[in-house]
Amino acid sequence: MAGKGELYKRKDGKWAFRVKASNGQVVATGQGYAAKSSARSTLEKLLSGAYAGPIVEVDG
Repeated sequence: MAGKGELYKRKDGKWAFRVKASNGQVVATGQGYAAKSSARSTLEKLLSGAYAGPIVEVDG
């Protein structure tokens, strides 16, 4: 099942992510990370499984 990962900056200034299935449903979310690279690294690990898809940066 192809999905996608979204990186975004929260209102508190921390980076977070969510994984969406191909139907747009959010199937996973990540905690706040101080560094964008840390959030992206965790998201990449998640997407190496069944939700292999693009990572896009979006507004919170």
